[in-house]
Amino acid sequence: MRINDLGKDPGRKKKRKRCGRGESSGLGKTSGYGHKGSQARSGRGKGYGGGFEGGQMPLQRRLPKRGFTNIFREEFEIVNLDTLEQFDNGSVVDIAALKKIGKVRNRGIKVKILGNGELTKKLTVKADAVSKSAQAKIEAKGGTVEVIAKAAQ
Repeated sequence: MRINDLGKDPGRKKKRKRCGRGESSGLGKTSGYGHKGSQARSGRGKGYGGGFEGGQMPLQRRLPKRGFTNIFREEFEIVNLDTLEQFDNGSVVDIAALKKIGKVRNRGIKVKILGNGELTKKLTVKADAVSKSAQAKIEAKGGTVEVIAKAAQ
């Protein structure tokens, strides 16, 4: 016996249900939806998107509402100073360079440099935002910091 002599697994492929294809299909007439009621109607009625609890006040309406969403919030990708140690002495560190080494994923999100860690190299850093401690550490090593202003603002 060889592997090509083996037959198909019985029951491996299950035929899909073909609803509404006549009485003899086993799912004719009401197509498995039963008689009347909201579950039989088009759009499948209540209870199928979550939230409906049989007339009881739904959980998301019973719980208190807290806080708010600030629509002006700016999202930043965070890069610490110890990450910048990967670059060579005297190199320019910008968003493209950080993306190349895999420290910045999304090009649309702004990048902020934070002062965690130590820096031993002289670098030119170009970012959307830089913390005061990071700027002080970069400039202490003889490097420069350039804050990029987005054109869209």
